[in-house]
This record gives sequence, C-alpha cells and structure tokens, in this order.
Amino acid sequence: MSKRRVSRFSRYTGVRNRGINPQGFHVSQLKFYVLLLPLSVFMLLPIVFIFSSAFKPPDELFAFPPRFFVVSPTTQNFTDLFSKLTNSGIPVSRYLFNSVLITLVTVAASILVSSAAAYALSKKRFKLKNTLFTINNIALMFVPIAVTIPRFLVIQKFNLLDTFWVHILPMLAMPVGLFLLKQFIDGIPDEVIEAAQIDGASDWWIYLRIILPMIRPALATIAILTFQAAWNNADTSTLYINNESLRNLAFYLSTLTTTTTGANSVAGQGIAAAAALIMFLPNLLIFIFLQSQVMSTMSHSGLK
Repeated sequence: MSKRRVSRFSRYTGVRNRGINPQGFHVSQLKFYVLLLPLSVFMLLPIVFIFSSAFKPPDELFAFPPRFFVVSPTTQNFTDLFSKLTNSGIPVSRYLFNSVLITLVTVAASILVSSAAAYALSKKRFKLKNTLFTINNIALMFVPIAVTIPRFLVIQKFNLLDTFWVHILPMLAMPVGLFLLKQFIDGIPDEVIEAAQIDGASDWWIYLRIILPMIRPALATIAILTFQAAWNNADTSTLYINNESLRNLAFYLSTLTTTTTGANSVAGQGIAAAAALIMFLPNLLIFIFLQSQVMSTMSHSGLK
C-alpha cells in the first residue's frame, strides 16, 4: 500500500501509526462491543448464580419457580458451615494443608513433565514418536470415569493406596497438557534450536533457557487446568484413601451434606451452596490472574 493510500486510510479511519487493529479504544470497535457485551453477561450468569445461591436462605433455595437472584441475602449458610468445620474430629487446617500442598506439587510437577515430554515430541527425533503422540491424542477421548477401574488396578499394583502420592502421580499424565504444549512448541523455529546447539548448548540448557521462556502462555494455561483438577478433586480421597489425615478439603466439604444432615435436607443444601462458593473462589482468582495467557495459547495451538 502506497504512502498516499496509507495517509488517506488514516484520515478516514482516524487510525495513525497504530495499524488496522488499534491498541486503544476506537469508534470502529463499537460493533464488537455491541456483540460481545451481551455475550459476556450471558457467560457470567453461572458465576453470579454461585454467589447468589451461597447467600440464599432455605426458603429461597427451594422456592418454586426457582429464583436466580437472592432476594433476602443471609450469611447463615456460612455460619452453619463454619460451625460444622469446628466440630470435626480432625482439624480443618489439616484438610486445607493437604489440598494446598497437593495442588502446588501437582501443578509444578505437571508443568515439568508435560513441557519436557512436549519438547521431546516436538523437536527431537526418535522411533515411535508419532505413535506416542497419537496415543496421547486418543487418550483425550476418554472421560476420567471410564478409566476408574484400570487406574485403581495400576495404583494398587504400585502400592500407592492410602499414600500421599496417590493424589499427585496419577494427575501428572494430562493428555490435554501435552497436546497444548506440543502444538505451542511446534511454532518455535527449528533454527533457534540449531543455533543453540551449534554454540554448544545442551538439551537441558535449551529446554530451560529457550523453550520454557518462549512457551510461558501455554504453561500458564496448563497451570490453570492442573490447578482446577487438583483443587476440586474429591474422587481420589474417596476411592483410594482410608486414612482421614490424608484426605483433602474438597472431599471433606463434600461430606458435610451427606454424613450428618443428609444430602437432601434443607439445611444441608445451604451448607453445600456455601461450600461450593468457597471451593470456586480459588479457581476464579487464578483464572483472572492468568486469563491473558489463555487466549494466546489457544491461538497458537490451533484450538478454536
């Protein structure tokens, strides 16, 4: 495009030295706001419902027709929840400590394992490379409940039942994490790796100094997915743990409405709504903190 045409384009659009997609607000972006703002409000409705339900009194929780927004908010649900927490045999701080430790270790280990495997599958040459990646893609089709029995047999074979590691080791193999990171690393030019090898860099140096800094958006996405899976995981404590001191907070909160008051009782549903909000807040906060990285990952991986 000639300079005359560029200047004419800038004069009519008001965009100067900022390209076709300006970084700041421009009147040409109004059409996108008209479309995206109603969609954003619609997507926020489940989050609003979680907050609203946590403050609903029992008569509103069971009102018919159901009410989306709370009319008479109350904190009684949280009062009942905390009263049950203080009356538990094992301190709640133990469950919370287990959840925090499990989540942090799982996130760190999952990022290390997934990124190292993705680097090998993307930039290294070895036999069965494509076969291994195909197996990983096939694993994406299986929901967790479909592999419950095989997973139990493997865990039993390795003597992991009723141990702390049963929370962590099975979650390190995340097919979606390996897929996203491998697709992201594929976008890194091979010339960058070859130049480092010519300079005498080892594989570990390339992995730590070149690969990891260039795939930070993808690592943030994997951190979000792993955090959500580990923090909300109550199945492991239910199926593989008998020692109460090894169970996590998600399991304990799920039992508050089933062990004493009953799953269908009025009081139990109020406690369940408050517990759901408490478990949801860490997921919301980590997503808000890292959400700017998610869209970059999806655009590079080819996911739409």
